[in-house]
Amino acid sequence: MKPMAPMSSIERWWPEVLGDPATAGSQDGMRYAFFPGKRLLLIEEDGKVKTFDSSRHRISGVSQVNRESRSLAFASQHGPVRVEDLKRLS
Repeated sequence: MKPMAPMSSIERWWPEVLGDPATAGSQDGMRYAFFPGKRLLLIEEDGKVKTFDSSRHRISGVSQVNRESRSLAFASQHGPVRVEDLKRLS
C-alpha cells in the first residue's frame, strides 16, 4: 500500500499582503477567503475579486442560497450571513 500523498496547498488568488486566510474554499465556480484580522471576506468569480467588510462576523463556511442567482451565504458565530448583507468595499 502506498503512503498517502500530502494535501496540495490552496492556490493563492488573493493579494499576498493579506497573508493566509483563516478559511478558504470554493463552490460552483466561486472562491472565497476570509481574513479575520483585517475583517475582510474576498470572493472571486470569473476572474474578478470582490472585497467585503465582514464586520463582526467570523466566517467559517459557505453555502449556496440560490443556484440560479449564485447567491452565497456564510456561516458565522452569529448564524448565517448573506453576502448581500455585508458592506462591499471593492
